[in-house]
Amino acid sequence: MKNLWVLIFFLSFQLSFSQDNIRTTKSITTEYLKGNYNTVAKGITTPSEIAEVLVNEMNTDSLFNYLAVLETFETRNTGSDTLSATRGIGAARVWIYDKLEEFNIQGGINSVVDYLEFDQNICGMGHHKNVLMVHPGEIPDAGVVVLEAHMDSRCEERCDVDCLAAGIEDNGSGVALVLELARVMTKLRFEKTLVFMLTTGEEQGLMGATAMAQFCIDENIDVKAVLNNDVIGGIICGETASPPGCPGPGHVDSTQVRLFSNGSTLSPHKGLARFSKLQYTEELLPLIETPMLISIMSAEDRTGRGGDHIPFRERGFPSIRYTSANENGDAGIDEEYVDHQHSTRDILGLDTDDDGILDSLFVDVNYLKRNACINGITAGVVAINPEAPEIEMDQVGDYVRIRIISDDPFMHYKIGVRGQGNDFDSLYTIIDTKELIVPAPEPNTFFIVSACVVNNVGAESCFSEEEFVLISKTEEVQIERQRKVHLMQNRPNPFDEATTIGWHVDGHIDYDKAEIIISDQSGKRLSSKEIELNDGFNEWVFRHGWGTQGMYFYSLFIDGQLIETKSMIFAY
Repeated sequence: MKNLWVLIFFLSFQLSFSQDNIRTTKSITTEYLKGNYNTVAKGITTPSEIAEVLVNEMNTDSLFNYLAVLETFETRNTGSDTLSATRGIGAARVWIYDKLEEFNIQGGINSVVDYLEFDQNICGMGHHKNVLMVHPGEIPDAGVVVLEAHMDSRCEERCDVDCLAAGIEDNGSGVALVLELARVMTKLRFEKTLVFMLTTGEEQGLMGATAMAQFCIDENIDVKAVLNNDVIGGIICGETASPPGCPGPGHVDSTQVRLFSNGSTLSPHKGLARFSKLQYTEELLPLIETPMLISIMSAEDRTGRGGDHIPFRERGFPSIRYTSANENGDAGIDEEYVDHQHSTRDILGLDTDDDGILDSLFVDVNYLKRNACINGITAGVVAINPEAPEIEMDQVGDYVRIRIISDDPFMHYKIGVRGQGNDFDSLYTIIDTKELIVPAPEPNTFFIVSACVVNNVGAESCFSEEEFVLISKTEEVQIERQRKVHLMQNRPNPFDEATTIGWHVDGHIDYDKAEIIISDQSGKRLSSKEIELNDGFNEWVFRHGWGTQGMYFYSLFIDGQLIETKSMIFAY
């Protein structure tokens, strides 16, 4: 009998977290997303035009006003009131819907504003809605680009629907960013369809994003990129903050943004992050007064945390997360927690001189505008760019030969080369040729390459899947390798909170157990990971944690025999 009750509890628990009836409320929305519509009137949109529109038309007053209104709803908890016209998640999503409809009328283009509904027991509420605006592209089957943020908020307890949870940094800042991008970008035409989406249920487990990601799978929607914005406008470091980042209490940073994404080598998500940084550098940087530092992070998210980009990544869609350099809190729930995130203290600002005007803001709208522009140029160029080419390469003596494989009509390409870091080390431009020969790096290192094509309006494709070659010593070209297993240098190095350790296996190898052991300079064993020696490239993301620095060593052992050791540096 006891086992029966356990089974009943387990099944009821599973059902409470299952999603059903995922659908748009308007049939035309689904058809737009699937590309089932007539070709619309074409207009020429270039990367430079997108950049100029973003810089000139994104408005800090608009961003501030969105945030001020969001604060008036008192809470946007997923399980909060849906009937009140002034308080709770229901009032907030109606206001968001109406703003998007207002932008649709102003833009004068046949976009559609809708809800994506789904049924799921979240905080005692069974029915939920994301809000989305679908801006159809000129080419119906060209695919979809998603700009998103979660609109729900919370206090320390996930389902406390009565507390004041204004949620301005987390994540009113993301909502304001997406709204302003919708206002500005829907005045332009793109080849691909743009989707501006505000999700619910993020604070209870990424529920709204999961519903949309699954809807895209079920309806066979071709999602080209997902840009998630979460905690994207605050500039003050709290007493606590989820690592990596945030040097210490009170530190201010309004010129850096972190890009989180999954994987390392061969990852389309890291490739999308590099693409975003490149578009900023090439298109926005010449136009703005305050330069931004874009940091491509090693991990998919902060330690122990997650965001709405993850459900899309899990279903194979390229996705990244934009997050402020500084966070005001790590969402702790202990009695000593004094920071803003996930508390009643996550408000817009303070009136320090009691004159009725906020004069100390926790969200910097100028910083928020710059982050919105970075999103906009990334999404805009993806929405007009061609398909990525393929590449192949090999070592020829002391050089590496890289060849572009593409049937496109353009003869302008860029080739990105990486070593240990997440960024490109070198970027080559080639015109009227599909081959590049460059000097090889040091022997026994990996040469990692990807490429993009540039079309006739200057739009770069997303970069191709990375290819790599293990550089051999010239005098040993006739020998494939002295060892079948090669331990790679970790990337990045020095690293922040996480780094990727890779190993390459050339052919089949017989073994019983293989492991990587992490040790400090005294030889003390800190961590270990049993690994597979699969033919080709393998990798493991090692997360050390935050708050220390120094040199460490990682060693590859096969059946107890030391094969190779390399050093790595943790840089606070």
